[in-house]
Amino acid sequence: MSELFERDGVVGDLYRPDGDPVAALVLTHGAGGNRDAPLLRRAATEFAAAGALVLRFDLPFRQRRPKGPPSPSTAAQDRDGIATAVAAVRELSSAPVILGGHSYGGRQASMLAAERPDICDGLLSFSYPLHPPGRPEKARTAHLPDLRCPCVFVHGTRDPFGTPDEMRAALTLISAPHTLVLVDGRGHDLAPDKSDAVPAAVDAATTAFGWH
Repeated sequence: MSELFERDGVVGDLYRPDGDPVAALVLTHGAGGNRDAPLLRRAATEFAAAGALVLRFDLPFRQRRPKGPPSPSTAAQDRDGIATAVAAVRELSSAPVILGGHSYGGRQASMLAAERPDICDGLLSFSYPLHPPGRPEKARTAHLPDLRCPCVFVHGTRDPFGTPDEMRAALTLISAPHTLVLVDGRGHDLAPDKSDAVPAAVDAATTAFGWH
């Protein structure tokens, strides 16, 4: 069960685990969706069952309007929104904080983690949008060498935003410990109701982030 969470500009749904949290997962959505995306709902439920406090929340651009993609000119505001969500979660728990997101949300979370290494203890990215479909020369990798926390990337083998080989090559830029979880036959949405993407993410996070 989740509860509506609204505080200091953060709008989301909060999931509390049984017992003391092993981690606090701050989880957000892609460019075309919102916090109610099926992938986020399933991830929040299963990570909470694994012992994490989870906040799945809407980025500032989605709070401003219910539909439409974000503007590159306001991406910094979205990163600020992630930081605000982290601050809100830190008031609820002293557990290690994991930044998580799907596609655009995961990219902005990773950029924030690169800009502010003290913001989190780990990064969980679903379907990192390595490049626009059909444009591999437009790789979004400039910030990856600045990541300092353990990272888990969950990626479909048929994702047009990056092939498995492209992802493997990009992640060599990260000097911190990192894990690539490939979900066979799945595209950018990871088909959360038809694949093992979320259970695989939980298993990888448990190992990568040292949860007990």
